[in-house]
Amino acid sequence: MKSKISQHTPIGWVIVIFKWMLLFGWAAMTFLPLYWVVINCFKPSDEILRNSLEWPASLSLANFVSIMNYPDVNIPKAFLNSFIISGAVVVLVVIISSMAAFALGRMEMKAGKYIMAILTACLLVPSFATVIPNFVTLSNIPFVHGNRIAAILPQTAGNLCFSIIMVQGFMRSLPMELDEAAVIDGASVPQIFRYISLPLCRSVLATVAIMVFIWSYNDLFTSLVYVSERSKQPICVILSMVSNMFGTDYGAMMAAIVVTILPPLILYIFAQEQVVSGLTAGAVKG
Repeated sequence: MKSKISQHTPIGWVIVIFKWMLLFGWAAMTFLPLYWVVINCFKPSDEILRNSLEWPASLSLANFVSIMNYPDVNIPKAFLNSFIISGAVVVLVVIISSMAAFALGRMEMKAGKYIMAILTACLLVPSFATVIPNFVTLSNIPFVHGNRIAAILPQTAGNLCFSIIMVQGFMRSLPMELDEAAVIDGASVPQIFRYISLPLCRSVLATVAIMVFIWSYNDLFTSLVYVSERSKQPICVILSMVSNMFGTDYGAMMAAIVVTILPPLILYIFAQEQVVSGLTAGAVKG
């Protein structure tokens, strides 16, 4: 057995310092871009060009007013579209993944291992490879093409593989004696799923819901390709439009970025413990 290196030795101190330097560097790379965007959203463009790292001379909301009053940009409607699309994707993914994970993790299936292998292999397929067939398929459906449903369906399908694998790993870790006791008491399979498995999987399902919401909210490519109606486009698409409209107005661009990242940032700040606990619970069996 190899002996552990004590932190009180010179080598141990070097390792500890290196770890802290690594963590500090990672934190700086994560925090500095956010800090840079926030301080510049209150500056006019000329002040940004002079010194973009300096604290603003005055906290002006003129940039936020300009993006809200632009004639072709409807920020509240874009937020509503984002919440509708992301909310629908979350609901569909949670429902479908929980039922599929229950079948794969709690019921004896001869093809279960092969299905899980296929789902794992699907994670290796880039979403760009399915754009053309999905676009052609959705274009042939009259009530789907160009509206919010055209973004909801591909995003739901794209998030299912990861979600099923994650929830299935958690369900497999639950004691089978719970199901056996329920069967003895006369419970059916739907009742076991509804009253035993689902309540026990609330933490991992909450984690899946949070991660899927953030992924869907930030999915510019899918919304840009499939949602052609301007009134149905989410906030990420509107942000790309603002970047083109305010190409030289850097203050307005920074304000649009801040407005866009606030909802997922607030959600993750309040739910980060839930995400970490759900990931840990779903990754360990037994």
